[in-house]
Amino acid sequence: MNSRPRKHSLTLRGHRTSVSLEDPFWLEFRQIAARTNRPINELAAEIDEARGADCGLASAIRLFVLRDLQARLAPQG
Repeated sequence: MNSRPRKHSLTLRGHRTSVSLEDPFWLEFRQIAARTNRPINELAAEIDEARGADCGLASAIRLFVLRDLQARLAPQG
């Protein structure tokens, strides 16, 4: 896997954009979308709407992926 960020195309609310993400983050982001039965563009748009002005979309996606993994790895009980 490539550890350097690569550009990935998304469509957010009808507008094309791209984010630069490392392959492991992009693959996990796609898996989250598939696991939750949501189109990747819809999930990206939701993250985009929720992020603050001081956080870029790529960083917001990385944080989303991290939080998802932490939630799934946290002890249940």
